[in-house]
Amino acid sequence: MVILAGLELTHCPYEAQVNLLVTDSESIRQMNLDYRQIDSPTDVLSFPMQEFDHPADFSAFREGDYSVFDPASGELMLGDIVVNAERVSQQAEEYGHSQKREFAFLIAHSLLHLVGYDHMEEEERLEMEDQQKKIMEMVRIPR
Repeated sequence: MVILAGLELTHCPYEAQVNLLVTDSESIRQMNLDYRQIDSPTDVLSFPMQEFDHPADFSAFREGDYSVFDPASGELMLGDIVVNAERVSQQAEEYGHSQKREFAFLIAHSLLHLVGYDHMEEEERLEMEDQQKKIMEMVRIPR
């Protein structure tokens, strides 16, 4: 539901493919080390399969390009989301909201990374936070 809302919000013109893995702290720590050279667990990891010149700008993709679209399904391959279930539980308690809300928020955040959003610069961070908030409102899980 969160992924579909995010794709709707970003006006993705294609059927899309996103892989979601829910794991534990040790497994995500190892992935974080292997792929980011950071030896600590995190709450969520995003592994985008496509590069975007601008966030949610799907104009560069052409159907039939099998480096971008799954040849079996025809879906745009956006990438993978890995969520740490242990951190979902801890952060939900820490922030005083439900695990459902924390899980949804992390998926929304990660999906935005898959479609080209980032938060390295202040302006990018503010835009990404606004988009996260809109996704959460769309799925009726506000702050």
